[in-house]
Amino acid sequence: MADEAALQELGQHIGAVLADQVIATSVVHGELMVTARAEHVLKVVTFLRDDPQCLFKVLIDICGVDFPERAKRFDVVYNLLSMVHNQRVRVKVEADEMSPVPSVTGLHNSANWFEREVWDMYGVMFEDHPDLRRLLTDYGFEGHPLRKDFPLTGYVEVRYDEERKRVVYEPVKLPQEFRKFDFLSPWEGAAAAAQVLPGDEKADGQEPG
Repeated sequence: MADEAALQELGQHIGAVLADQVIATSVVHGELMVTARAEHVLKVVTFLRDDPQCLFKVLIDICGVDFPERAKRFDVVYNLLSMVHNQRVRVKVEADEMSPVPSVTGLHNSANWFEREVWDMYGVMFEDHPDLRRLLTDYGFEGHPLRKDFPLTGYVEVRYDEERKRVVYEPVKLPQEFRKFDFLSPWEGAAAAAQVLPGDEKADGQEPG
C-alpha cells in the first residue's frame, strides 16, 4: 500500500494543476480519490496518464454506482494504476440519464468494454464511444439491471433451447429457495450439538473411546 503522506502530496499536486477540472481530492482507506467534473474527464485522465508524478497508464476498471435520490444519480468510477510509482488512483464523476460522459476509449483501449458494461447495467451514455451497445444482457433486453429501481419481475430472458432447436423467450424467474437442513448429518442440526465427533474429546480432556 502506498504511503498515505505520499498520496496526500500527489492529491495536492493533481488538485493544484487541475483546479478547474477537479472538485476535490482525498485519501480514503489508503487510496487516492479524485472527484472530477464529468465534462472534463478526458483532460483529467490524460493528465494522470502523462504527468511524470502520476503515470497512471493502466486502466484497471470502470464501474458505476446508483444513487436514485440524487439529481445526478450515477457515479462513474475509473480505477487507474501506475506501475512505475506502484500507486493507484480512483477518479469519480457524477452523471445523469440524459447527459453523456466523454468516452476515454481514445486514451485507454480497455475502456471499450468497461464503458459498454456501465451503459448496459446502468444506462450511462458515453459520448464518442465507437460501439456503445449491450455487453452482458440478452438481445432486445429492456432496462438496466443494476439500477436500484429495476424491477425483479415482468421481464423476459432469452436462451437457446437444445430440445426445440431454437431461441425461446421465457419470463424471468428469481426464486429464493429455503435452505434444506440435513439433520442426520453430524455437521448440521440440533442433534449435532450433543454428538461428539472424532477429535472433539481432546478439547474436553476426554480419552478417545
